[in-house]
Amino acid sequence: MLSLPSTLAIVGLVPGIILIVFFGIFALFTSWILIQFKLRHPEGKPDVIPVWFPHPNPNPPFSKGSGNILASAVHTMGDAGYILFGSIGRETLAFGTIVFAIFSAGSLLVSGQVALASLSNNKLCLTLYTGIFAIPTLLCSLPRTLEQLGWFSILAVISIIIAGIVGMVGAGITFPIAPVAIVISTDFTQAFNALLNPVFAYTGHFMFFVLISEMKHPAHAMRAAWVLQTFATIVYVVFAVVFYLYVGADVQSPAFSSLPILWQKLAYGIAIPYFLISGSLYSHTAAKALFVRFFRHSKHLYSRTLLGGSVWMFLVVLMNVAAFVLAVGVPTFDALINITASLFASWYTYGIVGVFWLYDAWVDDRKMAAWRQRWLMTGLSVGTVLAGGFICVIGVYISVQQIMDAYASGQVGAPFSC
Repeated sequence: MLSLPSTLAIVGLVPGIILIVFFGIFALFTSWILIQFKLRHPEGKPDVIPVWFPHPNPNPPFSKGSGNILASAVHTMGDAGYILFGSIGRETLAFGTIVFAIFSAGSLLVSGQVALASLSNNKLCLTLYTGIFAIPTLLCSLPRTLEQLGWFSILAVISIIIAGIVGMVGAGITFPIAPVAIVISTDFTQAFNALLNPVFAYTGHFMFFVLISEMKHPAHAMRAAWVLQTFATIVYVVFAVVFYLYVGADVQSPAFSSLPILWQKLAYGIAIPYFLISGSLYSHTAAKALFVRFFRHSKHLYSRTLLGGSVWMFLVVLMNVAAFVLAVGVPTFDALINITASLFASWYTYGIVGVFWLYDAWVDDRKMAAWRQRWLMTGLSVGTVLAGGFICVIGVYISVQQIMDAYASGQVGAPFSC
């Protein structure tokens, strides 16, 4: 959210709003596909044999409602990858989930670093601020189940909403309405950077399978998705527009850094619970992906055992340390957001979700006939895959170039330096 006003400053008011709303609608569409895939593969064994190609057993024990596929449990993206492409798919998507969660946790550590630096007038080394913020993030990610983190998540949402309101009030009181451009002509690199901000804003999809698995009523997941995406899109648009209208082309990313020091401290101080809890949720997700993989068929997954508890604590510490190393290694907030959006959000929120629909339609005993009959959904799904690939390839190139330029120009120091 805090990077979205800079999108409007790059491409203009109207294109910026269109980008935010478009990716919000796009994310709602991919949420629907992802949830349908999860509900079609609700329970059973993880030893799925993908059926894009002829099955080695001509009469396999197919599961009801799943076409030509063995009963399967989709708890993580890795499980979904196994259904699609076998072991290679499982390892690829599972690894990507873990790294995606670490990158996302790292971006929240950078946000916490910026907040602490603002609150203390930059009296310490930035690496120290990151380390200080990493400690409570680690502690908050220790609970084994998301149910225990659920109430903290409510606090996180309240925190960022109030912080956003305080920030908008501060901008309105401090600045007159700035000259704004309806449309701004810019180069391709800058325009693509503007696009990556809303891509990153809708990055929660890779946690959906885990969240739905722990819901009391998984069939109601789409209701939650409607609330989430609608609420988020409205908040994003209002926040981005208000900040851009008052701060104008000089709006920074994170946006709170554009405010006078008093309002900046108020906004960042209120937002700290959001940075803390969101970062811990991402670290928890990364640890949970490995923990479920290790203990899926054992008592350690659901029972309080010494081995299970020890492994869980080790994984949580490992994920948080990795997020810390990433946070101090990538030079700027924008750079970390852009590379995360390019490498992971492009696929986990968009691209791979199109493959989910194509797969389920293919295995519905009709193969190409199903794709031809439902041509609109087929076209949208293929377009989703292509969009994910485009965002990934171009975004990674631009993001890496941005990081290299930042180091070459002296804009940032060496990693782990102050």
